[in-house]
Formats: sequence, structure tokens, C-alpha cells
Amino acid sequence: AGKCGTCGPGYPSPLEAMKGKPFRPREQLLYLPCIYRNTGIDIPDFLATVDVDPSSPHYCQVIHRLPMPNLGDELHHSGWNACSSCHGDPTKTRNLLVLPSLISSRIYIVDVGTDPRAPKLHKVVEAEELSRKGNAAFPHTSHCLGSGEILISCLGDPAGNGKGTFILLDGETFEVKGNWEKGGKIPALGYDFWYQPRHNVLLSTEWGQPKVLAQGFNPRDVEQGHYGRHINVWDWSSRSLLQEIDLGKGSIPLEIRFLHEPSTAQGFVGCALSGQIQRFYKTPEGNWAAEKVIEVPSKKVQGWLLPDMPGLITDILISLDDRFLYFSNWLHGDVRQYDISDPRSPRLVGQVFLGGSISKGGAVTVLEDQELRDQPEPCVIQGKKIPGGPQMLQLSLDGRRLYVSTSLFSAWDRQFYPELIREGSVLLQLDVDTDKGGLAVNPKFLVDFGKEPGGPVLAHEMRYPGGDCTSDIWL
Repeated sequence: AGKCGTCGPGYPSPLEAMKGKPFRPREQLLYLPCIYRNTGIDIPDFLATVDVDPSSPHYCQVIHRLPMPNLGDELHHSGWNACSSCHGDPTKTRNLLVLPSLISSRIYIVDVGTDPRAPKLHKVVEAEELSRKGNAAFPHTSHCLGSGEILISCLGDPAGNGKGTFILLDGETFEVKGNWEKGGKIPALGYDFWYQPRHNVLLSTEWGQPKVLAQGFNPRDVEQGHYGRHINVWDWSSRSLLQEIDLGKGSIPLEIRFLHEPSTAQGFVGCALSGQIQRFYKTPEGNWAAEKVIEVPSKKVQGWLLPDMPGLITDILISLDDRFLYFSNWLHGDVRQYDISDPRSPRLVGQVFLGGSISKGGAVTVLEDQELRDQPEPCVIQGKKIPGGPQMLQLSLDGRRLYVSTSLFSAWDRQFYPELIREGSVLLQLDVDTDKGGLAVNPKFLVDFGKEPGGPVLAHEMRYPGGDCTSDIWL
């Protein structure tokens, strides 16, 4: 790819992406899906375009809204039609955003190339097509492939039962081609995934049964086995399930990230309920294993759902130079930065509290805390007390700006942070010390989604037009 005369989308390597060539090194726009399901406001979800250029008169403002044509979709995570996996193909362009709906099972294809500041709808892939051609539903993570196809993981079947299946979309027509897997055993649950052809592997994780988690979180459902505990190891070339790495009952492994350097056979997965970061790696024997490298201890509390409150690690990401790991504790309210120069021994170098359930003055009293002496102060930016807790993360390509949104999933937002339903979520930005490590809230940056024309809305995951730290996979 690095030798191509006229290159395709993205960058030849992660380090080239950090330099920002051939694009501008600083992101100008962010795209976020905004969700009205479970808010009591009966209008469609929309894709928001946010101006994040500090020199712009519209800085920190939503400058465009693309409403979907249906109600109740629960837009969630997005991906691209083409990315750095297609860098050697000059016929490909990163101009369409692939936007699955977690509840309706529709997939929206959005044109962000014609006018990046005003996206428009290109095509709708209906749930019926996923059901008919793949017995699949509840699509979650979308990644572009070097072949030009698009691979999407699903949480279940059309009836809402758990099923760790995948569907393939044609990268030009966006027709469903069928299942990616070639038969044989399929995991009981699905969620996120990452692939790496150099090691002939795809790794997937498990959230829970769609018909269970869609109603909110009940601890009994964990005991009854309705939530995930495995990293599933797939043979990339034969598309068959090889291994199920058991991370323990109640672990709930969510976001999974390989190190970006494609020759490395290791990475990390965040386990929501156990509060662990597990490092996965290829063994000398050629199979895959995992080991706990970080653990966020639960806090003994009063005035909450349970006597023990987990951090609830809901998102993780890795800087493009593979130096830093970031993750969010949605319930405790902190974002953390670890130096992973030695991946087996991550070192905490940055931490900041952005809301959460344990801040002073709230309903929860912390009785016993292995990490903090006192409950953290509420997070207030530009006079606004931040509702909810830090959730989705996105890092600038140069690694200097970490964007944070606060909505997880509408049914869980409603349960754990009812103020998000009343006030809407927010988008914040942290300044990152990329030399020694360190995080600081940018007091000039606040996007308040409680002030939307249609009423308060739940903003979720972030994408940049030119690529980011979680959408590109180098081959």
C-alpha cells in the first residue's frame, strides 16, 4: 500500500495517520448518532454534525442534523464504506458512513462525501434483508474490509435471542451478501470485533441477549447466563470458530482493540461488569489467550441498585502509536489513561472525573473505596453540571484531544441516569499530555444536546470524516 502511485482512502500506516498526511492534522467535524428512543420524544433519531474547529464561529455547535426516516431505530455505532484497509486501491473513497440501528436492525448508508458539513441519506438496508439472508438482527459494529466489502457483527437473531453472527455487505450496492461465517459453531452472544489478516484471526466479544438487555439491566440476568463472558477466536480464512476464551461469569467483555501496528499479535478488551482490562495475545503454540492487566475495584455504596458499584468499563481505545490505552468508567465517572509501552504492565498516567454516580451531593454514599479518599466533586463546565457519566471515547489522530460523550444505550441511560433523559447528553473534550501522560478537561469545549430543537437527545459514538483511532485496521 505504501508504494501505490495513486493511493486509496486512509493512510499507509498508523504512524502516518498520526502525522495527518495527506489530510489536515486536526479534525474539523464530528459525526454523532443522536437517539430519541426511550426519551418520551416521539421523533426519529438523527445524525448530528458538530463543528470542532476552534477557529470557526460555529465551534462546539451542531451545524447539521440528518433525521432518519423511521422511529425507534436506536442508532449506535458507525463505520466506513472504505478505510485504510483499502489504502492500496485508488478506486475506493471514504465517503459513506455505515450506520446500523441496534433495535430496529436497519442499516443506514449516509453520504458524507458530497458535502461533509451536511450529510444526506444514500440508502436504507431494511431489517427484513438481514433476517432473510442471514437470520441476523441487532447489528452493532461495522468494519470495512480490504476486499471492499463491509463486515457487521450482530447481537442476535430476529426473535431477540443471542447469536454471535456476522453479515457481509457489498461495498458498492450495500446489498446483504449473507453471513460471513461459513457454518459450524456460532457463539451464543455477539457484540464488537476486530480482525487482523496477518495473524489469520478475527476476535469478537459478547454483550447479552438483545431481548433481555433492551429492557434495561437486571443483575439476575447475569446469574442466569444472559450476558457474555468470552472472547471468541475465529479463523480469518476459513471463517470458522476456533476458540472461546472464558473471562469469567459476569465479565461482559465489550469493546476489543488490537494494537494498531499490524505485525503485533496482541491487544486489549474492556470487561464492563468485572471492571477488568484483559490483554489478549497469541501464544507460542499458535492459539490465543488472555490475562488480566488492569482491575478497577468496585465500591461499597449505599443508595444504589446494588451494595457494590462496578466502574462499568464501557469503552476503550488505543492511540495510533500504541503508547496509550484509554477507557471510561461509566458508573464511577472517570476516564483513565494508561501507558502501555509494556502491554503486560499498564501504568496509570492520567485520570479525570466527568460526572458519574458517586460524585458529592448525589444520592449515592460511598462506604468503602479502595482507590479514593473522598467522593469526587461534581463536574461543572461553563456553569453546567454534567449529567450521566463518561461513555464513548474518540481520540484525535495526533493523540492530543480525547472526545467523550455520556450516553450508553437509551434503556440503560433511563435506568441509571434519568437526568440524561430530562437534560440530554453532552460532548466534552479532554486535552492529552502525549509526553508524560495526563488528562485535563478543556473548559472551552461543551456541546449540550439538551438544547436540541426537537428536545433533549442522547448522543453516542463519534467519527471524523478523515478517519479516527477506532475505525481503521491496517493489513
